Amino acid sequence: MGNSVSCCVSPESSPKLPSRQAPERLEELHTSTEVSDDNTVPYLQHISDRELLDDLALESNPSDHARASTIFLSKSQTDVRDRRKSNHINHHVSHVSPGPLSKKYSSCSTIFIDDSTVSQPNLKSTIKCVTLAIYYHIKNRDSDRSLDIFDEKLHPLSREPVPENYSFVDPEHKLIYRFVRTLFSAAQLTAECAIVTLVYLERLLTYAELDICPANWKRTVLGAILLASKVWDDQAVWNVDYCQILKDIAVEDMNEMEREFLELLQFNINVPASVYAKYYFDLRQLADDNNLNFPLEPLNNQRAQKLEAISRLCEDKYKDLSRAAMRRSLSADNLIGVRHSNAVLS
Repeated sequence: MGNSVSCCVSPESSPKLPSRQAPERLEELHTSTEVSDDNTVPYLQHISDRELLDDLALESNPSDHARASTIFLSKSQTDVRDRRKSNHINHHVSHVSPGPLSKKYSSCSTIFIDDSTVSQPNLKSTIKCVTLAIYYHIKNRDSDRSLDIFDEKLHPLSREPVPENYSFVDPEHKLIYRFVRTLFSAAQLTAECAIVTLVYLERLLTYAELDICPANWKRTVLGAILLASKVWDDQAVWNVDYCQILKDIAVEDMNEMEREFLELLQFNINVPASVYAKYYFDLRQLADDNNLNFPLEPLNNQRAQKLEAISRLCEDKYKDLSRAAMRRSLSADNLIGVRHSNAVLS
């Protein structure tokens, strides 16, 4: 899937929320900590009471927990439902055939498969999906919460003047795609890095309580790409290299933005394999909902043999694991049998 990602904190870590204790419990703690006249030992609060966390709130963070739904997919559902409703109404009103199908389907004689897998995603298709997720974040944002370090007016990426209405006009998907595609092409980043970039973006929004909006989307995305490329890829791109791509930005600005991004993430750069897989398949779902089809090719003999070899390798590995588990089970049964025999003899 990529490199093993080192982590500064626990994989299950999330922003810690203040514990909510009942008033009776707080009053009990207050009275129990007072020293009485007979010099009794004061009440010592247990560590579980001091670090009581709202588990439901923590598990709602999709960038940390695989069971939580991704934010971008939920934000896109409103547009998807409206589009399907509109297509349904137009179809019944016009009574016109939808025309030829744009998506290829397998048949008895031909099997179509794409070259994108969870361990080796297709680069172009993945970038399209990630930028579409960013587009929905901007379009269906709740508010315009931001920080000065990400404001393009205060920290411009180019010498060209920023339009006066820059904070009110939502960027089109094509503009976001060209920006991200240019960075990935110039820095030679991988598709896995694009998925990790989206994970960091949603972690930033959750931890720092921010929104991706027209005023900050470029610098926010740049900061996530900068961090993901250093964590994920074997040959990380230096900040000065990005200054060669974006000619008018200073390396000091890049360093400051990276430090701020890490602090807002609480230095949690770990991406569990389950979270990565969830984001990958949710991106595929997003592509399917928006007719962004992954490139399909007919299954030929060479690819079929390759798939068969991989399947056989996985099957042999599973058999080896099953044998090892069976040996451990037999060893445990023999141990119980020996203990039973000794008990009978004694």
